[in-house]
Amino acid sequence: MIHFEEALNRFKEAQHKMKALGYSTSMLFWDASTGAPKSGAEVRSQAIGVLSGYQYQLMVNDQMEQDLNTLMANLEALNEIDRVIVKDTKKEYDKMTKIPMEEYQKYNMLISKSSMVWEDAKEKSDFEMFKPYLTEVIDYLLKFAEYRGYEGHPYNLYIGDFEEGMTVDQLNVFFDELRARIVPLLKKIADKNKQIDTAFLNRSYPVHLQDEVSRSLLEQMGFNLEKGLLKESVHPFTMGVDIDDVRLTTHYYENDLASALFSTAHEGGHAIYEQNFSKDLQGTMLANGASNGFHESQSRIYENNFCKSEAYLPNLLSRLQTVFPEQLGDVSAQAFYEAINRVEPSFIRIEADELTYSLHIMMRYEIELGLIDGSIKVEDLPTVWNQKVKDYLGITPPDDAKGVLQDVHWSEGLFGYFPTYALGSAYAAQIAHYMGKEIDVDHCLKAGDFKPLTTWLNEKVHQYGALKKPNVLSEMITGERLNSKYYCDYLEAKYSKIYNL
Repeated sequence: MIHFEEALNRFKEAQHKMKALGYSTSMLFWDASTGAPKSGAEVRSQAIGVLSGYQYQLMVNDQMEQDLNTLMANLEALNEIDRVIVKDTKKEYDKMTKIPMEEYQKYNMLISKSSMVWEDAKEKSDFEMFKPYLTEVIDYLLKFAEYRGYEGHPYNLYIGDFEEGMTVDQLNVFFDELRARIVPLLKKIADKNKQIDTAFLNRSYPVHLQDEVSRSLLEQMGFNLEKGLLKESVHPFTMGVDIDDVRLTTHYYENDLASALFSTAHEGGHAIYEQNFSKDLQGTMLANGASNGFHESQSRIYENNFCKSEAYLPNLLSRLQTVFPEQLGDVSAQAFYEAINRVEPSFIRIEADELTYSLHIMMRYEIELGLIDGSIKVEDLPTVWNQKVKDYLGITPPDDAKGVLQDVHWSEGLFGYFPTYALGSAYAAQIAHYMGKEIDVDHCLKAGDFKPLTTWLNEKVHQYGALKKPNVLSEMITGERLNSKYYCDYLEAKYSKIYNL
């Protein structure tokens, strides 16, 4: 038993050190993304390489292997939190031990540098700048897949990293179901040819006032700015380095009020999740979302189901009219609601309307599958991308910045990540449906009172962090696993009303 206690103490100490190294790496990434000089990209990537090497050494060594084996043999002696951490760490250990440390370090240095190059390439709308880096990232992923081993499609490995238990076969069924109901709905809307005016959203909205509004919205939603930070970056993101240190970014455009507003609502949903994990999970690897799909469900439920709802938008408009009286004084609640929810094909995923958003995700999913199985070549990517945008949305990107270079994800090796955005929207609709059985959601939103909604999510979703796996958590909250029916029902009801179908 002493041996078991020693193993547990060593294991917890190693976890503590890995968490500290992860914090340091996160700070370098945050700094790089929110204003650090680009001239320092090389030295930052070297520092990240060194830190990732230390993390690797803490995770992969003979002592860790012995301690994990001891703990795995005595799982019944552990409390629930330690039991899940040990099992998850064993899975991660098995994954990492198959990848040589030198290659793991080089890969981390590569993705640090490639994300900086991507930023420049996007700014210059020049895919050729980024192409060699993306090629190298994919080469590493294919090599790592061979090291790790996989069943079926190699992409199963990468979707599984973000959504445990999900496979290509399941995703194909999921997207087929969405496609069968969303595409006909889009056609009905196009045939209706209803004109919705959005010009007032593109008037001049000073950035410093947009920033004030964003902070006010975050606080209304339930995000604690005293334990968090909002800044601006090229691509909005959320970073929960600790329950008491949650950071998020948005991006402001003077002539596009909705962009930053709903990016802030989206990232705010992620950030509220990060701030409300149980204190019992603080400082552990379980202070994280149940899965990427579940994490995305929290950003989508705040952004779409709450903040873009017919119930809430009149409340938001009245708040905005006090800040922007000249720009919005002549706008009615109905006009504002329809403008915010107008369906119109767009080039940029993060600015896509709620209905066409899943088409952006399906397109990326198909491209990722092709890049991983070799049926799509990196050099052909701009052409393939533009063709899919035309096929799905009926428009053609004018340049690479509004096309293949718009997302940061591939520069960071995040293959398998995009599908979780669509899964998140489906989880959000399902969770909102069941929330509505216990709370008068519209009543709360009309009053601008998010507290009952956020408290419900704190209790049902947030507190558990990664302690509960996606399928288990979904069943706890809704009595069933992920079911795309709720998402399709929600979209059909909402847009049939807006477009008088």
